[in-house]
Amino acid sequence: MTDTFPAGAAQEYWEAFYQAEERRWKGTPNPLLVREIGSLARGTALDLGCAEGADAVWLARRGWRVTAADVSPTALRRAAAHAVAAGVADRVEWVCHDLSQSFPAGSFDLVSAQFLHSPVAARGEREAILGRAAAAVAPGGTLLIAGHAGWPSWVDEPPFPYHFPTTSEVLDSLRLEPGRWQVEVAEVVERELASPDGRPGRREDNVLRLRRVGQPPYGS
Repeated sequence: MTDTFPAGAAQEYWEAFYQAEERRWKGTPNPLLVREIGSLARGTALDLGCAEGADAVWLARRGWRVTAADVSPTALRRAAAHAVAAGVADRVEWVCHDLSQSFPAGSFDLVSAQFLHSPVAARGEREAILGRAAAAVAPGGTLLIAGHAGWPSWVDEPPFPYHFPTTSEVLDSLRLEPGRWQVEVAEVVERELASPDGRPGRREDNVLRLRRVGQPPYGS
């Protein structure tokens, strides 16, 4: 992977990605989000890399107040239309950010980063963004990070070099304050995933769920 990219490379890449098709995703929330967040008390949520809005709309329909960020204006327009159709437009704020350059303000009861991978990310960029994500979690709140653990089983020649970090590598890169976070989930999940031409296959994903301790421990 190239170490550096010119300013605006992320928006240019993702705008082209979304404009190439009328709709890129199915409109259903990420299964790992549903699995890990469904039982949490409702509050404020930050959805990083919200794409066409399926996760944000799912959260809003369940009572969360959501700030949803993406670098692509095209994706955000589709996401806003999805929220209107779902009747939750008043519960979601859509914001345009290149997360390597700017970040939504505030603290949140939930910060979700689902598959925040990019072929035009500079070295260390994802780690820096996830560090900001951790800093945005309110005391007692949850940080949920899901990422691919590797290429799908049917990919014989990867389209570009990419290191998929393990949950341990992600956790180490966050450099969290000792004693102020609890690791609630850190695992690899395997799922079935067919190839574009219909061949059966599978893919492994990492999921990391952390809770920020509500009060600093005594003696800290």
